[in-house]
Amino acid sequence: MSDLIVRKDGVAGRITLNRPKALNALTWDMVLGIEAALDAWRDDDAVQIIVIDAAGDKAFCSGGDIAEMYATGKAGDFTYGQRFWRDEYRLNRKIFHYAKPVVSFLHGFTMGGGVGVGCHGSHRIVGETSQIAMPEVTIGLVPDVGGSLILSTAPGHVGEYLGLTGTRMDAADAIYAGFADVYVPEVEWDVLKVQLCETGDVAKIADIAQGLPSGPLQTAQPIIDGVFGQDDVFAAASSSTDDVILAAAKKIHRNAPLALQVTLRMIRAVRDAPTIETALDHEFRYTFRSAQYGDFIEGIRAAIIDRDKAPVWQHSNVTSVPAADIARMTAPLGDNALIWED
Repeated sequence: MSDLIVRKDGVAGRITLNRPKALNALTWDMVLGIEAALDAWRDDDAVQIIVIDAAGDKAFCSGGDIAEMYATGKAGDFTYGQRFWRDEYRLNRKIFHYAKPVVSFLHGFTMGGGVGVGCHGSHRIVGETSQIAMPEVTIGLVPDVGGSLILSTAPGHVGEYLGLTGTRMDAADAIYAGFADVYVPEVEWDVLKVQLCETGDVAKIADIAQGLPSGPLQTAQPIIDGVFGQDDVFAAASSSTDDVILAAAKKIHRNAPLALQVTLRMIRAVRDAPTIETALDHEFRYTFRSAQYGDFIEGIRAAIIDRDKAPVWQHSNVTSVPAADIARMTAPLGDNALIWED
């Protein structure tokens, strides 16, 4: 059975992620397959709309399939991951700029690479099971796949909070933070997909979308802004006595110090020039070097391979990261930088 189901359905080009037992984790072949479909449909007048969903009931996409990245990186071959990310980021940008409506149905877990596929389209639908997050700092990476753009344009300093803690968002929080557009009860999704495929009319979404009360993220934003808007977020978080910040500080303490320092700088740099190209360029500077110089290999070992949840980061805490290490991970890539060919 194919990991990706690509077909035309009425006036829609339909893409279904089909690795439910793996929480629809994104493989390199899936990345290339999605891109090929979008390229084929771009100038196809019979395709008026793109609909992206996923099989199973647990996840839209839990992230990238990183087992091969770990194996090759552990063996000292860093080119596999670099090529994967280069192709993945090209796809993320393509979805962001796609000329036809792209509707995504984000049930269950949507994390990491899933955000790159599901959260850059024009109409992003969440339901009651939706859990969206950018938890890369927990494995020694930085929020990528264009996610730093969404974080940088989130209200106030919510982006710093989400990027540094990896906190999961429910439907209300995801809409508030800019990762999704509308809430539609999941019992309505199948009917809505049929209507979209028959008509290509995205107004059908608004017809059945429902409002939601404020989520915990919006409620806590004044407290979050007071800490995560500081120049020294980490000192401010560690000295707070507020329950929201205490919980955030506990999460931060577990995450990779180098990735945390770079994430904070990256979100703020992208905020100054909020384009998908700026975001992907900054992200790639780190991910390109992450297996060789960062904590990515150790993060995957602890979370996925050995599952001991006890990573030994190269820096003991976030305040001990040398400026030179941060500079090495954030410097422009020169000839290795991303090049966009439209």
